Amino acid sequence: MARSIPPSRMRCPRPHVPRALLAAVLPSSLLAAGLPAQDPALAAAAPTAKLPQGAAPAGQDPAGQNPAGQNPAMPAARSPAPGQGQPVQQQAPGKAGAAAGQTVVVTASRREQDPFEAPRAIDVVSSQDLQRYQFRSTPQALRYLPSAMIQETSPGQGSPFLRGFTGYNNLLLIDGIRVNNSTFRSGPNQYWATVDPLSLDRIEVLRGPASTQWGSDAVGGAVQAITKGPSLRAVDGVRYGGATYGRYATAEDSPVARGEAQVAWGREGGLRSAALIGGDARAIGDIEGGADTGTQPNTSHKETAFDIKLEHELSKHTKLVFLHQEMSQNNVPRTHATVSAERWRGSAAGSDLQRELDQDRRLSYVQLHQSGLDGAFTSARYSVSFQTQREVEERLRTSGVGAQEFEVGTLGMFAQFESDLGALGTLTYGVDYYRDDVDSRSTGVGANPFQGQVGDNARYDLFGVFAQDEVDLGGGLSAQAGVRYTYAAADADSVRSPTSNTAGIAVKDNWDEVTANVNLRQELTERWNVYAGASQGFRAPTLSDLTSFTVARSGEQEIASPGLDAEHFLGYELGSKVRTGDLQLQAAWYWTDIEDQIVRTPTGTTVGTPPLPAIAKSNAGDGYVQGTELQLAYEVVERTTAFVVNSWQYGRVDGFDASRNPITDYTSRIMPMTTIVGLRWENQPGDFHCGTEVVRAEDADKLSVGDQGDTQRIPPGGTPSYTLWHLRCGFRLDERASLEIACENVTDVDHRVHGSGSNGLGRNFIIGMSVTF
Repeated sequence: MARSIPPSRMRCPRPHVPRALLAAVLPSSLLAAGLPAQDPALAAAAPTAKLPQGAAPAGQDPAGQNPAGQNPAMPAARSPAPGQGQPVQQQAPGKAGAAAGQTVVVTASRREQDPFEAPRAIDVVSSQDLQRYQFRSTPQALRYLPSAMIQETSPGQGSPFLRGFTGYNNLLLIDGIRVNNSTFRSGPNQYWATVDPLSLDRIEVLRGPASTQWGSDAVGGAVQAITKGPSLRAVDGVRYGGATYGRYATAEDSPVARGEAQVAWGREGGLRSAALIGGDARAIGDIEGGADTGTQPNTSHKETAFDIKLEHELSKHTKLVFLHQEMSQNNVPRTHATVSAERWRGSAAGSDLQRELDQDRRLSYVQLHQSGLDGAFTSARYSVSFQTQREVEERLRTSGVGAQEFEVGTLGMFAQFESDLGALGTLTYGVDYYRDDVDSRSTGVGANPFQGQVGDNARYDLFGVFAQDEVDLGGGLSAQAGVRYTYAAADADSVRSPTSNTAGIAVKDNWDEVTANVNLRQELTERWNVYAGASQGFRAPTLSDLTSFTVARSGEQEIASPGLDAEHFLGYELGSKVRTGDLQLQAAWYWTDIEDQIVRTPTGTTVGTPPLPAIAKSNAGDGYVQGTELQLAYEVVERTTAFVVNSWQYGRVDGFDASRNPITDYTSRIMPMTTIVGLRWENQPGDFHCGTEVVRAEDADKLSVGDQGDTQRIPPGGTPSYTLWHLRCGFRLDERASLEIACENVTDVDHRVHGSGSNGLGRNFIIGMSVTF
């Protein structure tokens, strides 16, 4: 059994609920090309609690100015398709709030922007999408986006592949703060699953290299989770309210309960403050696969989460924000590596009797938001944060129990400014700094006397200075150009020698890089534009690259690899966006050049107890990934919308075969051709909706050498194709309560998302209910 996180490190959860579960529209993964927000008819019909006098309704932005996701340009009864998103208008970095009804994102350029006007592919998973689709985890919330494949080693883990990249080659942010740290592993890892989806207002996904805006790791894309803030506002006195939410899914046997409380206080003409406190608990049972798979043993785990956000308005244009959030996962299995693994289509089982993870992540920050300033800059945002992440992995073998664990504390700071340069455009610029301090150890069978998964007594620094200008060139042509300088340094005092189990070494190195981007947008009409650009990506080697000593893939032992160089990427993108009364469309072609990618290389030796084939890392990967994306939503008749999402991908990269001979190989885990088609309808009062989606994934048979060797997760010859059919409907029971019901995988198909460690869910009935008070 894996070690549970000690009670002293856990928090008692307090329940929460989304307020307008039914007034949402289907997932917003389809056209984040800038699809407008929730239509006014739906917003008017949304269930809202009877709040005390002076309180703003749920879904309003923290400044109390922007109705939740509304956009007057969107006709009544319009529902975007998955991925097109209706973002809730929460305050963006450096702003006091967008104009009423305006749909904005902040990830594409680090400033408020209509996603339709961004010269990049960007999607929004809105609060309505999170509520209506009742996603089990944050990675699962991205599954309707183009060029996004969600690999899950188990239901408690999840690693999105974005435009062919995963793990530490994608950057995760929370309210502008990096979640990635120097212990994140290459390949699919589990860390994104430690972000509680029920604590989020929306998720913004910028696809393609974004290192100019966000620094190291932003290669496949940058994903920003925007947290919920208090929606109550008190003009004079004290106001309070709250909500509860419950969910149950049959194929997961997973009860979920969340509660939320809000309080606001202030005086007329004076300062105002507000707080939101929420928490939840969930238990995932042994999951049920399709008709022939049945129950998959040893796939259950438990989670708890807690969050609090305080906002204090110092003046009309200045706000102080404090947030603390935490999530704990207990006994999350890596079933594929055990004797209990599902032997599907010839896949192999592991040799461990049991292998489990405990994870504990905490984030606290204080931020100051300013807007409407006079002088050198028009807005500013300052942030100081501290995060801790603790991971314990225990393995039960026939020879006994062994454990590896590490804890990393990350201090983060950034300052960001915006200046109006008149004819020279709008300049966004700033500085950021992060420092990791890492402790790592191992015990029991196969214990390493020097470290756990990564080097012990280690430090990692990441510093960046950035600037990006957006300028109107006239004639409907606009440009976005930016530059960033990044410096990274690693220093680990206690690392197991790659050649000896009885010797320790120290690893110390540093890297710096200048990255840039240039993106152009041509407005053909008010509702149709085309865009093109080139953006650099960059990733400095981390402690995971340089000092790792852990089992990788299906039974390989990764060893320390000092002396690595940085990875370099250059992404090209050409696309078009359309937004009319009936049609929403976004299409893109992308190509990402890969240079000096860090790849796993067989050493021809064995290491560890029991002995396993040793692999090291080297900068041998040169190649490319290319693909196409299509997102379309069309109102076929009044109040009825059809939508399509299609993704195609292909990639090649240099590597090594099992005999250590250099080869040109497929990139790992190439996403198979995937198409989503669907239809949705909403009645005139907006108190009932229904919809259906069909998901088709073709054969995933373009396997790299590493994929072929990952026999516990990938069947011989690749992962077979599958077709899934989902049904959904929702009801507003009264002004305070709403209900969502879904049947996913109606035909109970056996299937596996490419590279996952267990089969996908069979027929799964989901019911969720929210009540506000």
